[in-house]
Amino acid sequence: MQNNNRIVKRPAHAIDSVENALRLLVLLQERESVRIVDAAKDLGVAPSTAHRLMATLVYRGFARQDDHRRYLAGPNLRLDASQNPTHTLVAAVRQPLQELATATGETANLVELVGRSAEFLYSVEGPQLLRIGDRAGSVLPANISAGGLAALSGLPESSVAELFRGGPTRRGGSGLNAHELPRLFTELSQVRARGYALNLGRTEHELAAVGAPVRLSGQHRALAISLSAPLSRAEELQSPRVVSLLIGACEQIGTALLDTIEAPSRN
Repeated sequence: MQNNNRIVKRPAHAIDSVENALRLLVLLQERESVRIVDAAKDLGVAPSTAHRLMATLVYRGFARQDDHRRYLAGPNLRLDASQNPTHTLVAAVRQPLQELATATGETANLVELVGRSAEFLYSVEGPQLLRIGDRAGSVLPANISAGGLAALSGLPESSVAELFRGGPTRRGGSGLNAHELPRLFTELSQVRARGYALNLGRTEHELAAVGAPVRLSGQHRALAISLSAPLSRAEELQSPRVVSLLIGACEQIGTALLDTIEAPSRN
């Protein structure tokens, strides 16, 4: 009879960085959230080492960071990938994003608004030799990133105000002050008027991006598509041809998602 109770020992050739990354995955599954200082203590490593490991997990979709700089399980850490709504969403937008990246020559990104952050769910790199790399797993402030501003533009002002000036935000010392919020409202009005948001070096000095919202009437996910390029190509990125391709892709993706995805509500 086969013995199924064999003892599993730590391999003699175990790679510490791999083992620590796997231990982080377990922590993310076991806990509601994980702070870097706690992860470092549990792993017995320096906080800088824990941060590098966690950043890699975020990049690959196994972790994500919330507005309080805590880390939570990412979409790729779901036990049943077939029931993961983000996987379903990405499958629905993959081809239109690939076509957009090919047509414009720039990196195309699917972005979701999560609290006050813009999370990059999926990227298709552009074909040009000098290009912006895969952004999947990146998290940026929504109020300064092109994809985040585009997603915010689909919300009423009351919802935007609650996100950036609501009680929990003020008590936590984050969000926007009384002077910054009106400026955000003005910028969102401009985004709605022209149909796209613009980021010229606001999140990274050498990066330019344009973003447009994906219209999902009656659903609870706020999505956008953005195009990222080196700042040297900012003028072309804002050209009528590229903007038209971006908005057309958003309309195509919005129709596809309304037909195929029942988006879950977020708490």
